[in-house]
Amino acid sequence: MRVYLDNAATTPMAPEVIERMAEVMKDHYGNPSSIHSFGREAKAVIEIARREVAKRIQAEPREIIFTSGGTEADNMAITCAVRDLGVRRIISSPIEHHAVGHSIAHIEKICKDPITVEMVNLTKTGQVDMAHLEQLLQKGEKTIVSLMHANNEIGTLLDIKIVSELCKKHGAYFHSDTVQTMGHYKIDVKAIGADFITAAAHKFHGPKGVGFLYVNKKLNVSPLIQGGSQERGLRGGTENLTGIAGLEEAFKLANDGIEAHIKQVQSIKDYMVEELKKRVPGVEFHGEMSADKSLYTILNVCFPDFENKSMLLFLLDLDGVACSGGSACTSGADQGSHVLRGINANTNRPNVRFSFSRYTTKEEIDYALKAIEKIVVGALV
Repeated sequence: MRVYLDNAATTPMAPEVIERMAEVMKDHYGNPSSIHSFGREAKAVIEIARREVAKRIQAEPREIIFTSGGTEADNMAITCAVRDLGVRRIISSPIEHHAVGHSIAHIEKICKDPITVEMVNLTKTGQVDMAHLEQLLQKGEKTIVSLMHANNEIGTLLDIKIVSELCKKHGAYFHSDTVQTMGHYKIDVKAIGADFITAAAHKFHGPKGVGFLYVNKKLNVSPLIQGGSQERGLRGGTENLTGIAGLEEAFKLANDGIEAHIKQVQSIKDYMVEELKKRVPGVEFHGEMSADKSLYTILNVCFPDFENKSMLLFLLDLDGVACSGGSACTSGADQGSHVLRGINANTNRPNVRFSFSRYTTKEEIDYALKAIEKIVVGALV
């Protein structure tokens, strides 16, 4: 048996998405910028998808820019804030995804005029210290706050409505990386009031290499990628037509069944937590554990120390269980988790991220638990 528990890295594509993309590849091969009928038909696919995405998050179609994924969308949001909106200060956290953290570091390095970067304090579960955030915001500089909706390694959820209200109170822009939560919760951009939010289709059973950036219509921004006049002049390059169609289909499927998915996947996560407590002596968990403060698709487990701990992921993989030690974007880089370091977690013990999807079954969790018992508990005897 092979069990896939690394859905925070990427999710398997839904069969309906594959079918829709195959249909578009077969029937709509024109360039969307061409003015003939083949081009117009392709363009229609994109604009219908844009309207569908916008409707699902209570946005306007003109506020949706299709991108190559979450990383490009995060980069564009931060770059536009500094370049186009006059931002001179960025407030973020030490546990953001590298798409944000590295983008901030790059902007700070290349800007001719100094950019101030400040990190908000965090609790041991990865929650933002709201009092400290407001204290930072009171300094009055032109600021963007960039904080993710849910952490991709420990699953801790941020109350982005409160952050947005604080930003508005102090005249700051707000960008939230919602890559892990888009398609997993109902997102209402009007209710939230964020200026930028980001998404990647492969996190909600869509294709890789496509995502979108929401930009509030009140903001005047310019493209990150220069070239043609695609995406209303905000992103040059021929559009990923099949990817956009796949994103649309995946987004519809995710949002239409969202309440059932939350209930189903949360029960899977809860079951694994309780079974790990019973089976593994001294097991602990990183991040928030209550359902209202933690993303239901992610569980970060701190196992007891054992002699072969550095081989844990490899041994689980040999037993057919796919999981990770953190973000897939840093796998292969022997630096440990910046997220766990950012919350001062115990990184001397083996830490594993298990992440679930609507396709994860209880039988798969039982199989994974047996593998964990054999490898971890067996080493403790």
